[in-house]
Amino acid sequence: MNLVADLHTHTISSGHAYSTIAENLAEAAKKGLKLMAVTDHGPHMPGGPHLYYFGTMRVLPNKYMGIELLKGIEANIIDLEGSIDLPDIYYPMLDIVLAGFHTYCYPGGNIKENTRAMIKAMQNPLVDVIVHPGNPEFMVDPAEIVLAAKEYGILLEINNSSLGLSRAGSYGNCLKIAEKIAEAGIKVAVGSDAHWAGQVGDFSAALGLIAKAGIKEEQVINRSVEEIHAYLRRRRPEEKKKQLQTQGREELNI
Repeated sequence: MNLVADLHTHTISSGHAYSTIAENLAEAAKKGLKLMAVTDHGPHMPGGPHLYYFGTMRVLPNKYMGIELLKGIEANIIDLEGSIDLPDIYYPMLDIVLAGFHTYCYPGGNIKENTRAMIKAMQNPLVDVIVHPGNPEFMVDPAEIVLAAKEYGILLEINNSSLGLSRAGSYGNCLKIAEKIAEAGIKVAVGSDAHWAGQVGDFSAALGLIAKAGIKEEQVINRSVEEIHAYLRRRRPEEKKKQLQTQGREELNI
């Protein structure tokens, strides 16, 4: 399966990653990608960027080194109500919004509470992708999560880093979720979750899991830049986005 986009990458601005945007883009170009999203952690992450980092991402080019660049965030779910850690006014200024559970940011709960919190985050129309839902630190009900993703038309992620480098013990949970995704026939996003440039565009473990779970090639949104854009347009209609961008810049004076 040929994937042309990496929708989950980090830079030194996340506070615990080790490459710049330019270094990540150079690696994306080297690996033949057409699109990369920069999705640094939200401000609740220890060492994460200030709010203004996300408010001024418009200074970044839309394309660099031949790679289309989406400006985004990996927001933190911060409570049992599924709240995320960036004021709503910032989100329309971004191209893509990921959200997920993280240590030090989310208090944690039982399976029922975590499932409810994740579904509440899915209900936020400004969130586009739920990341690494198989994290064993914050167990959820796979069937309920996949049913909710289908209902709210939101992407779940197969996170390459979770399958070897981080979030130890994720594989079994990720496989269960992936099998439910295959059964439901919903779309899925794949992310490297790169924390240094060499990991950008590395989907090897994720593709292995996808094949094992029986997810079909046409379910993977990263195969097509056009399909990614169509999905994001459905999530945030352009006219409404421009209106909210203008309002946000006026209120934030940026």
